[in-house]
Amino acid sequence: MSLQPARPRYKPYTGAAAGWGALRSVTRFWLDSKQPFKNLRALLKTNQNGGFDCPGCAWGDSPEDGRIKFCENGAKAVNWEATKRGVGATFFARYSVSELRRQSDYWLEYQGRLTQPMRYDGQTDHYVPVSWDEAFALIARHLHNLETPNQAEFYTSGRASNEAAFLYQLFVRAFGTNNFPDCSNMCHEASGVALGQSVGVGKGSVTFADFEHADAIFVFGQNPGTNHPRMLEPLREAVKRGAQVVCFNPLKERGLERFQHPQHAFEMLSNGSRPLNTAFFRPALGGDMAALRGMAKFLLQWEREAQSKGEAAVFDHAFIAEHTEGVDAYLAQVDATPWAQIEQQSGLRLDEIEYAARLYRDANRVIICWAMGLTQHHHSVPTIQEIVNLQLLRGNVGRPGAGLCPVRGHSNVQGDRTMGINDRPPAALLDALEQRFKFRVPREHGHNTVEAINAMLEGRSKVFIGLGGNFAQATPDSPRTHAALQHCALTVQISTKLNRSHLTTGTDALILPCLGRTDIDRQAEGPQAVTVEDSFSMIHASYGQLEPLSTEMRSEPAIIAGIAKATLGNHPVDWDALIVHYDRIRELIADTIPGFHEFNRRVQHPGGFHLGNSAGDRRWSTASGRANFAPHPLPETLLHEKVRETGEQPDLILQTLRSHDQYNTTIYSLDDRYRGVRGQREVVFANAEDIGRLGYEPGQKVDMVSLWADGVERRVSGFTLLAYDIPPGQAAAYYPETNPLVPLDSFGEGSFTPTSKFVAIRLEPARDTGRIL
Repeated sequence: MSLQPARPRYKPYTGAAAGWGALRSVTRFWLDSKQPFKNLRALLKTNQNGGFDCPGCAWGDSPEDGRIKFCENGAKAVNWEATKRGVGATFFARYSVSELRRQSDYWLEYQGRLTQPMRYDGQTDHYVPVSWDEAFALIARHLHNLETPNQAEFYTSGRASNEAAFLYQLFVRAFGTNNFPDCSNMCHEASGVALGQSVGVGKGSVTFADFEHADAIFVFGQNPGTNHPRMLEPLREAVKRGAQVVCFNPLKERGLERFQHPQHAFEMLSNGSRPLNTAFFRPALGGDMAALRGMAKFLLQWEREAQSKGEAAVFDHAFIAEHTEGVDAYLAQVDATPWAQIEQQSGLRLDEIEYAARLYRDANRVIICWAMGLTQHHHSVPTIQEIVNLQLLRGNVGRPGAGLCPVRGHSNVQGDRTMGINDRPPAALLDALEQRFKFRVPREHGHNTVEAINAMLEGRSKVFIGLGGNFAQATPDSPRTHAALQHCALTVQISTKLNRSHLTTGTDALILPCLGRTDIDRQAEGPQAVTVEDSFSMIHASYGQLEPLSTEMRSEPAIIAGIAKATLGNHPVDWDALIVHYDRIRELIADTIPGFHEFNRRVQHPGGFHLGNSAGDRRWSTASGRANFAPHPLPETLLHEKVRETGEQPDLILQTLRSHDQYNTTIYSLDDRYRGVRGQREVVFANAEDIGRLGYEPGQKVDMVSLWADGVERRVSGFTLLAYDIPPGQAAAYYPETNPLVPLDSFGEGSFTPTSKFVAIRLEPARDTGRIL
C-alpha cells in the first residue's frame, strides 16, 4: 500500500463481503506496517487467551479456542497501531503546527506512533520536547489555577481500558467534578438512556451464545460488514440453519447482503458466498420508529383477531402480567397512531411492514440489534424504547435466544461507563466511592460532550484533557468545536498517533504518547494486563505482544497516575503504588463496582467472565421494579423546528457514515471497497433521480449547506456527486469530513447525541466543476 492515494474513481462493487477482497486488503496493510512478521505473530494472538483484545470494535468473541478471531478491519487496526514509523522531536522540528493543519487526517495518522511527550510553543508554532515530570507539573499548575474544578473537561475515548478509566474517574472526582464528556455521548448514549428507563440497565441483555438459539435476528440501522465484521459469521450461521435475519437499513450494505468466509476453504476456492439476510427493508432516515410502531399495530390487530376466534394469543400475557407495567397506555397509543402516518414516516409500504411483523410474530425467540442508524436522531430514545415495547409484547427479553442488543462501537466504550465515566453518575456509584476512599464525592451533574463544547466556547471551561480519541474531529459542528478547544488555557491529548486534535491547541498544549493495545506494558512488577468489556458484558484480559516503539511511551494508567499525583499528591490513594501492578487497581474496582468481586481471579479464566445483566435475568432495576412500556407518540414531523424556521425545504436528508477503510475518525486509506469508491473521500452518495431532479449530473462537484435557523452558515465544499442505490430524498457522505454540517444544537432529546444520521441540506454548484469517471 502506498501513501499516495489511487486515482479517484467510482465503480460499483459486485463481490461478496470479506473473502478475497478482505485478504488482499489485509495483506497490503500488513506489509505497509514495516514490521510484517512481528505483526503477523501479534495478529494470531488477537482476541486469544493470553493475547490482546482487538483495538477495534466491541463485538464479542466465540468461546472456541484455536480459531482465528480477527476480522479484516481488526487486522487493519492492529497493523495501523503496530507500525514502525514514529513521530517525535525531529518530526515536530520539521513541521510547524500551521503546516500540519494543511495536511489531511489520513496523512497525519499515517506518519506513525507518537514517541515522546511534547509541549506546544506558541512563539515558534512548533511542538518541542518536554519531560514527563514537566508535563505533569504544567497540568497540575493549570488545574490549581482554576476557580472551580468544574472549569475542566475530562474526555474519554472508548479505547481506554477498565483500569485506566477507573483511575481517571477516581482522580477527576477527587479533584472535584463530574465533567466527563466521552465518546458514548456521540454514539450509544440514547441506548443507555432508553434501556435504563425501560428495563433498568443501559446495556444489551443478550450473550454471544444467544445468537445460536434465535429464531429471528432483526438488525436495525447497522452496517456490520464495515463496523463490526465479526458479526457477519453468526448472521451467516443463522441463515444457514433456517433462522430469519431481517435487516432495516436505507443502504443495501454489502455486509448485510452476502458473505464469503475467509476461513472456509471451499467458499474461497469456489469463489462462493452465503446470503446474510432473509428480508431487507429500506426505511426513510428517521423512519424506524414508525416501522416498529406499524409492526406493533399489526401484532395488536392479530391479537384481537386471535381472541375473537379463540386461537392462541399473539402476546405473551403471562410475561406481561408478571414482569411489565404500562401495557394498556402503550396499546392505546398504538391504536391511536394512524396507518397513514406510519406509512408516510417510515418510508415503507404497509405490505412491507406487515411482512416484517409476520416474520417477527412467527419466531418464538427474537434478538433485535441496532447501532448508530437509530441512535443519532432527535427521537432516538423513543425509537429504542419502541424496540423494547415490541420485545416486551412477546416476552422476548430475558430468555435464551431472545433479547436486546445495542452493538457498541469502540472496544471498551461500554466498560468505560461501567467504570464510572459518566457525567450523570448513579448515586450508588458515588456512595461506593465515598465509602471506600473517604472523600466527599461531587454529586452535581457534569458536562456531556455537547455541554463541554459550549462551556469551552463561552469561556466557562478552561482546561481540556483527552484520554485517547480525536475530539476535534469526532464531534459535531467542527469549526465551533475547534474554536472551543482554542479558547482553552490548556489542552492535553493522551494519544497513540498524530491527529487533528493535536493541532487544535489551547494557549498551552501537551501531547502525551501512550501505549496501545498491542504494546507490552512493563511496570515495576513485570508485564501487565488490562481488561475490557465487550457488547455482551464479557470482561476480557488483554496482554500486549509487541515491544513499544519508544521507551518514552507510558501506559494510560501510568499517565493518569502521574497527573493525579502531581495535582493531588497521595490523595485519595498512593497513585505510584497502584501502577506497580495493575492487580491493585482491579482490587479497588472489585471494592466499588458491582459484579467485579474476585476480579483478579475471575479474569484469569480463558475467555474472561460475564458481568451479568439484570434485565437478562428478568430483574428490573426500575422504580416500579418492572419493565416499563413507553407510550410515545410518533413525531409530528421528522424535520426539527430549527430547520422549518429557515422556510426552506431540504433538497436531501443526509446521513454521515464511515467508509470501509475507516474506524471512527481513523482513516486507513482513501478507498471504500464495498461502495466502489477509490482514492477519494469528499463524495456524496445520492439517488440518480434526485441528482437529475435537482439539476445536476453524476460526477459533478457540489457544496453542501445544512439548514438550521441560527444565523451560522455550515458548508462543506467540492464534494463529488455519485449516483448510488439509495432511497429517494436521501444522501450519504463520510465523516468526519461532513461533521461541519451537524449543528451543535441538533441533538437527541434526552441523550444529547448529535443527529448525524438526519441532516437537512441543500446542494449548490461548486466553483470547481471537475468530474471523475
